[in-house]
Amino acid sequence: MTSKMVRERFGGRRSIRLPEYDYSQDGGYFVTICTRNHKTYFEHYEELRKIVEREWLNIPKRFCTVQLDEFVVMPNHVHGIIIIVGATLAVAQNERARASLAPTSTNRHVSPTIGRIIGAFKSSSANAWLRYVERHRCDAPVRFWQRNYYEHVIRNEYDLNEIRKYIIENPLKWALDEENPERDMNM
Repeated sequence: MTSKMVRERFGGRRSIRLPEYDYSQDGGYFVTICTRNHKTYFEHYEELRKIVEREWLNIPKRFCTVQLDEFVVMPNHVHGIIIIVGATLAVAQNERARASLAPTSTNRHVSPTIGRIIGAFKSSSANAWLRYVERHRCDAPVRFWQRNYYEHVIRNEYDLNEIRKYIIENPLKWALDEENPERDMNM
């Protein structure tokens, strides 16, 4: 399935947030996060790919109500499944304790929203890359994420399995992807 087919099947990369949907509620979310201008940064900078993979795997350490499922880093985007699970009383108390140390907010969610999770992931991976570039004095772009991201609420087991299959098979189809700059050479 090409990127165009993903947009047709799961919607475009524009914001398609459901207006009344609570994106902190329990459930699975399929996310796609692209690089700026769809540049193949993860293909050209191996260390950046490693940082992105590491920061993705660190998401559950940062958000205790989050579990990860399938994930892949493609040359110019990542696909992943994030599952938000119900918070126990102990988790809720822990979240409230951390919240009391942070600036006060009267409307805090026990579970983070998918937007907060993705924002934290993009921020932590961008900061880690910036530190790497500065430390190694690399001639590399420091801003690599596209501004937004795409998400799809996983509605049932069939949907989950189809998305898992798509993520697993996506690297095999990169040669034909319309966003692959070398696609014409591969045909």
